[in-house]
Amino acid sequence: MSDTILVVDDEKRIVDIVRAYLERDGFRVLAAFDGRSALDLARREHPDLIILDLMLPEVSGWDVCRTIRKGSDVPIIMLTARDDTADKIVGLELGADDYVSKPFDPKELVVRVKAVLRRCHAGTEPRALLKAGNLSMDVPRREVWVGDREVDLTATEFDLLRALMESPGRVFSRMQLLDRVQGESYEGYERTIDSHVKNLRKKLEPDPDHPRYVITVYGVGYKLGEGQDA
Repeated sequence: MSDTILVVDDEKRIVDIVRAYLERDGFRVLAAFDGRSALDLARREHPDLIILDLMLPEVSGWDVCRTIRKGSDVPIIMLTARDDTADKIVGLELGADDYVSKPFDPKELVVRVKAVLRRCHAGTEPRALLKAGNLSMDVPRREVWVGDREVDLTATEFDLLRALMESPGRVFSRMQLLDRVQGESYEGYERTIDSHVKNLRKKLEPDPDHPRYVITVYGVGYKLGEGQDA
């Protein structure tokens, strides 16, 4: 069965173009033209991925993302009206997995959709359990636990944490982490990794201001901690 993509944009022309390219690649496409309809469709249809414009009538894209993230880890790719770093950072901190700036090449958007879904569907390898202190990760099942508490992560947050947990002690630069979680062809703004790290810390750390698991190496990037106070 093909993956279902929810496309949310108040410009019908953009929705029609994106729909045509996605359907040509075999995806089932749903469309919403305002934030309220997007939330209704997301609750009712449970899409496999959402392409979400930020500037929407009724309910803004930011509020749609925030509401969805309260109960779902469905991958979200943001559409931003301009190349505004602040918009992207806010969206990523709300839990979006990726972003594409308008105007965009629809073929590139389809590539981004496939890349995000590929990460989400990964997990056919033999069972593997990664551990660091009280933190554990079941790679094939894409489950993360802190003690006996399961933590819901987005696809990007999971892959970022996995990269750190698979190489304990190694210090990754921001660009190296981008390459690991988005693919080497990704040309995103490397500081977006900071937004994903901020979200990870909120979900994993007893005190996000004093992280134990995702440790900053100043001037370089990040590494995995042992679960002790840094």
